[in-house]
Amino acid sequence: MEKIITDFLGQLKIGRKQSFKNLSMYPLLSNYYVTFDYGTLDEALDKKNIEIVEVAKEGSVPDLKVINKSSTMVLILDGEELVGAKQNRIVNTTILVPGDSTIIIPVSCVEQGRWSYKSPSFSTEDRMMSSNLRAMKSQHVNFSVREEGKFRSDQGALWDEISEKAQRHDAVSPSMAMSEIYKKEKPLLKEYIDGFSNTESQMGAVFMIDGKVAGMDCFGKPETFLSVFKKLIGSYALDAIDWFKEEKQFKVLKSEVTKFIKEASKASIETQKSVGEGIDCRLETKKTTGFSLCHEDQIPHMSVFVKADNDKPNSRMQRFSNRRQ
Repeated sequence: MEKIITDFLGQLKIGRKQSFKNLSMYPLLSNYYVTFDYGTLDEALDKKNIEIVEVAKEGSVPDLKVINKSSTMVLILDGEELVGAKQNRIVNTTILVPGDSTIIIPVSCVEQGRWSYKSPSFSTEDRMMSSNLRAMKSQHVNFSVREEGKFRSDQGALWDEISEKAQRHDAVSPSMAMSEIYKKEKPLLKEYIDGFSNTESQMGAVFMIDGKVAGMDCFGKPETFLSVFKKLIGSYALDAIDWFKEEKQFKVLKSEVTKFIKEASKASIETQKSVGEGIDCRLETKKTTGFSLCHEDQIPHMSVFVKADNDKPNSRMQRFSNRRQ
C-alpha cells in the first residue's frame, strides 16, 4: 500500500498558482486515471440511483443507510454534507458504495439542535465541511480507527467548533446548523469561488491560506475533481474568510507545496477495510493527517491536511483520547 500511495504522490506535477485575497490554489496535474467506473453522489442522486436514509425510524446520529439501486459504484466524499431527515450530517471518510447494495456509512452531525424529520431521505447541497474542521475530524477518525477499528469523530468537539465558527460569522441558528454559516457568507463565498478556475489535466489541488498550506485533495480522474471543484473551493474559502485581515502581508511559495507533498509521502499508513469497496488508508505524520481510499490498487481520492497544534496539554485530541479510554 505504501508504494501505491507514494507513487501516486510522486507522479503529481504542480501547476501555476491561482490566488484570490488570502486563498491560493496550486493545481495538481497528472495523466493518472483509474480504470474502474463510478459516479459521484450528486450524479447518482440526480438520476435517483441512490437513496440515503436514517438507519431506522428512530435514527442513529453516527450512522446512515445508503441504498445504491444501480450497478454503478458511487463515490461519496469525506466532508460532503447530507441534508434532511432527522438532522444534517457530514460523511466521516470517502466511501465507494458497491453497485446494487445497501450499506451503513459513518457520519457526524452538523445540526446539533434538531432531531426531527424534515424529509424522509437526504439530499446534498453545493458545499462540504470547512477544511479546518475536516482536518480536525481526520485526526479524530485516525485515532478511532487505530484504537477501535471504527470511523468515528469526536462529535462534541465538532459541535463546539461549529458553534464557535457560527458565532464568529454571526450565523447562530436555533438548530445550530453548519449550513447557516454558508448561507450567511454566500455572497463572499461566491467571490472566492469565482476567483478560481479549473486547469486542463487537473486532478486536485493544494490550498494555502495566508501563505500557509492548509490541505490537499486529489482524485483518480480529472472529471471527479471538476465535479466537486466549487465545493472544495468553498470549504477552504470559508476558513480564508474566517482568517482574513486586510493589512496582513504574506508570501505564497511553491516550495511550501513541494515540502508539504514530500511530508505527506512519508506518512505512516494504517489500513482498514472500507465500509464500501476497497481499503481505507489512514495517513499520519508529525505535521499532517489524512487518508486515501484505495481500490484495485488505484486511488480514487486522497486528502491530506496540516495538523492543528495538538502539543498543548489541553488540546482537543488529548481530550478526545481521554474520553475514549
